[in-house]
Amino acid sequence: MELFILILAYLFGSIPWALVIGKVFYKTDIREHGSGNLGGSNAGRVLGKKAGVAVIAFDALKGLFSVALAKGLGMSDTICVLAGFLCCVGHCFPVFANFKGGKAVATTVGYVIGMSVLIAHEFAGMCIIPIVSFFIILKVTKYVSLSSMSAIALAVICAFVTQDNLVISFAIFVLWLFVCYRHKANIIRLKEGKETKITWM
Repeated sequence: MELFILILAYLFGSIPWALVIGKVFYKTDIREHGSGNLGGSNAGRVLGKKAGVAVIAFDALKGLFSVALAKGLGMSDTICVLAGFLCCVGHCFPVFANFKGGKAVATTVGYVIGMSVLIAHEFAGMCIIPIVSFFIILKVTKYVSLSSMSAIALAVICAFVTQDNLVISFAIFVLWLFVCYRHKANIIRLKEGKETKITWM
């Protein structure tokens, strides 16, 4: 049962909502436009604000749902942590899109929400502070990449400070490292002052 839940979480994370929404409602494969990334930022850039927000919401729900499903089926906290983690991996390497997905920011946010509400019971510290910081940094800089990496880094700090489950804290830390790795090209452009600023949010 545990293995089934973990596989299901990966498969659920593999649903490429940016690709689905783009093709079904806009007749557009966003992999052929903008950055080519299957994420909310590129969806917003290519398809518009409504599509971008929809993709972000559905991607976040993937992370939250995976944790909720495992919890609802009576799985241990460790399995819940792994289920959400594998969902994020599935988002980055989706079996339904030739293993070329997004950067896992929205899915990680959903995962952190699931961890804080359902497992750690520390919503204020683990969620509100990082989410508010994301929008403040985005408002000031207009860089989604910088805002995302900074907010998840803050989520890591909050996880270590506000709750005692080290499995949760280290899982979020590993995801932050993973998100930074997925943003390596963005980091280079930020250093060079060439990173694209968001205009649709």
